[in-house]
Amino acid sequence: MIDLIIRDAALPDGRKNCDIAIVNGLIDQVAPMIDGTAAKEIDAAGCLAAPPFVDSHFHLDAALSYGQPRVNQSGTLLEGIALWGELKPRLTIDNIKARAEKLCWWAIAKGTLAIRSHVDVSDDRLLAVEALLDIQRQFKPYIDIQLVAFPQDGYFRYAGNRSNLKRALDMGVDVVGGIPHFERSMNDGTKSVMALCRLAADRGLRVDMHCDESDDPLSRHIETLAFETRHLGLGGRVTGSHLTSMHSMDNYYVSRLLPLIQEAGVHAVANPLINITLQGRHDTYPKRRGMTRVKEMLAAGINVSFGHDCVMDPWYSLGSHDMLEVAHMGLHVGQMTGTDEMRQAFDAVTANGAKTLGLDGYGLSPGCHADLVILQASDIHEALRLKPARLYVIRRGKIISRTPPALSQVLLDGKTLKVDFRHFPCQNGNEGPAAT
Repeated sequence: MIDLIIRDAALPDGRKNCDIAIVNGLIDQVAPMIDGTAAKEIDAAGCLAAPPFVDSHFHLDAALSYGQPRVNQSGTLLEGIALWGELKPRLTIDNIKARAEKLCWWAIAKGTLAIRSHVDVSDDRLLAVEALLDIQRQFKPYIDIQLVAFPQDGYFRYAGNRSNLKRALDMGVDVVGGIPHFERSMNDGTKSVMALCRLAADRGLRVDMHCDESDDPLSRHIETLAFETRHLGLGGRVTGSHLTSMHSMDNYYVSRLLPLIQEAGVHAVANPLINITLQGRHDTYPKRRGMTRVKEMLAAGINVSFGHDCVMDPWYSLGSHDMLEVAHMGLHVGQMTGTDEMRQAFDAVTANGAKTLGLDGYGLSPGCHADLVILQASDIHEALRLKPARLYVIRRGKIISRTPPALSQVLLDGKTLKVDFRHFPCQNGNEGPAAT
């Protein structure tokens, strides 16, 4: 017996009029006009069915803390770090969990069913670690949450972090983090990369470092990260996040660097909303864009994904955890408006993110987990343009979120005109998919 059939869906690879049959929480068939009946059917009416969105870089412990203990008046990275330092002594497990829980509701409503969240271990109480491990367990049926032990105040810069990070891993945190550019010297930054990669290798864990989040072209810790990845056999398990110094490096050095990253099998994560907001603050004009070299890395065969990074916290006062907003900003600032480039931007918040996190059973092929989102859009281009309603969000074959189609009514000369801003309306008119 088929549990759920999604009828007449468009797929990210361009296929149209496809049905998706789901059995026991797995995708069983993807084909036109699948025979048989199901306990439940959704008529997608030509709308786009995609695998769920993946946020490759986020901070759940700080999310929705905007205004606590005060607002970041300058909007700068350094004031944000100072604010977080002021807030940490006031944190409680209940406060962290309440904010993280609300953010997870937002994520589900936006179709984001996988999140890699960095958790600050610089608080000796490790309250955020305890809180987010509880959130990870609570939302396991709905969201794949990976936690990164993140020494926000520097692995060596704050003496307690060496012990705290290991304690966090012993408690069950999944990934080893770092922030080499925040150490007191380039040399300490290099040593931190080496020590943390060795720790991950010894424990069989993944690595995700805030790396070179700077406008300084001489911040080159990604080179050390790539070297250690290859030296320790960590290929495919290591991620360099931000990498914004690369926007300031000279082209000759980058031409040598990109093959090293690719050969080592290091993933890269850009955070378009935050990178372009916080970087280039010392520039007058011309002003640097702030985001790393996404197009060049993709062309070099490096897996690049996007993260939201922050939502309403000391560093960023905006956001709703919409990964299509992230992709939309990323393709604009990265000048990725070619047809293939827009597909790459969509992949950066879906399939590429799944590779970064190492997710099993991700995708829309038979045998994959029946996790998907149906959008009020006909194709990837329209999804990126409109950032449309997530009409249905499905996890393991069960509907866990629904949103009515967005529809405006324009009143002209006694007539009511329906407008949904789509260039090619749904096949059953402007009302969108229907479930039976």
